Amino acid sequence: MTTYQPSLDGIEITEPVTPEFAEILTPDAMHFVATLIRAFADRREELLQRRAQRQEELNAGKLPDFLPETEHIRNSDWTIAPVPPDLQDRRVEITGPVERKMIINALNSGAKVFMADFEDSFSPMWEGTIQGQINVRDAINRTIEYSSPEGKQYTLQGKIATLLVRPRGWHLVEKHVLIDGKPVSGGIFDFGLYFFHNAKTLLEKGTGPYFYLPKLESHLEARLWNDVFVLAEKELGVPQGTIKATVLIETILATFEMDEILYELREHSAGLNCGRWDYIFSAIKKFRNIPDFILPDRAQVTMTTHFMRSYSLLTIKTCHRRNAHAIGGMAAQIPIKNDPQANEEALERVRADKRREAGDGHDGTWVAHPGLVAIAMEEFDAVMKTPNQIDRKREDVHVTATDLLKVPDGTITEAGLRNNISVSLQYLESWLRGSGCVPINNLMEDAAPVEISRAQIWQWIHHPKGVLEDGRKVNIELFRELAKDELEKIRSALGEEQFAKRKFQTASEILDKIITDDQFVDFLTLPAYKYLS
Repeated sequence: MTTYQPSLDGIEITEPVTPEFAEILTPDAMHFVATLIRAFADRREELLQRRAQRQEELNAGKLPDFLPETEHIRNSDWTIAPVPPDLQDRRVEITGPVERKMIINALNSGAKVFMADFEDSFSPMWEGTIQGQINVRDAINRTIEYSSPEGKQYTLQGKIATLLVRPRGWHLVEKHVLIDGKPVSGGIFDFGLYFFHNAKTLLEKGTGPYFYLPKLESHLEARLWNDVFVLAEKELGVPQGTIKATVLIETILATFEMDEILYELREHSAGLNCGRWDYIFSAIKKFRNIPDFILPDRAQVTMTTHFMRSYSLLTIKTCHRRNAHAIGGMAAQIPIKNDPQANEEALERVRADKRREAGDGHDGTWVAHPGLVAIAMEEFDAVMKTPNQIDRKREDVHVTATDLLKVPDGTITEAGLRNNISVSLQYLESWLRGSGCVPINNLMEDAAPVEISRAQIWQWIHHPKGVLEDGRKVNIELFRELAKDELEKIRSALGEEQFAKRKFQTASEILDKIITDDQFVDFLTLPAYKYLS
């Protein structure tokens, strides 16, 4: 093995670099990444500081609204640049982490698009991150293969999904890579390596470097990504506008700036996506100190609640006015093999969800499991006879700030609190072992729904209205009592030997700390990341 040492060029990698990893972490690739980092590191830090300032304004009771200074962008007629042929029909997209077997299965799934994920469904251990870059490179070159421990062989079929990649959000760093002595932006690192190694190959194959951009909170953050794209295209000598990026509208602040986000990325835009789970988490996080803003049990906050449906319809209207795709939300269900009735009930919920999205005018939707692709496809095929529904402008939709901020009715229950605790413990434990995509209670959980779970517990404890339907106030003592109980249930289900091999002790300590802290932790992955190698 080799390691990069501090040198005059200021690039240092603190983990071992195997010969295979060295194919990704070449001097030229790292200099390319360093060029991007040095150009934009200060702006990234300024934008993160702006997030903190915005939070202080929200804490003081200043609710978000559409920006007066960008009204001219919202009111003027413009459209994004046309998207390439292989991004015209996106009626079903499947997502998953950049693991070798999952990439093959997702590309073969029959979905139109596969989003390979370095973000919420991925635990960013060093080995997994660089192996993920190898895996997507091999998929593009069609050399990717996988042999299971049981001897089953996995290879790509003739027709596969169009590949998109989701790098990490602006808030995350890659701690194992230092440039000029500082950890680098995880998002720029993920993007830069993928773009450097694959952009020209993708173009030669008739496709392109396509991305999903997570966690944006403003059009200024979209502008930063656009400037990263412009410089990357220039450095690599590919035509401006080659990169196409779909922005996840998964923060409640971004909903008020969707026109502006599309405008900033208009040469590079491939539309917007309703990241529903992170959106709910964002609403809890941003309005945590607002006296009247408290959400009921996670299971009660569905896409049919007023504020969620308003956000979905506004996304469609905004996108279609700008000739952009509006992709719907995630179906996290996974097939229930041992209970046919429960399985059919779960699949019917998926059908209803996708039927609503197609009927509203979405141009596609997300699923987490290959077993849901055909169901989602059937619902969109029934409504969408053309590659997309961009010609449905939805001018009948009128959504106000009040609509987007309407608190849903519902109850807080002990069952909901217990579920939040159990899901948080199980997911964190798995994430600490390197797996960020975890089946729990017949749902494929990634970081987003777990963020809802732990944010709700914190909010219910720290909010005067955090009271169970039986009248008990949710407090630290009740949380710890139920957490101990839920941990024992997990221990009993796994057995003592298996439980001892896992990282539940660490997971419990992390969860207890972020729940009982008076200060809300913005992302649970930030304190948890220090535990990853």
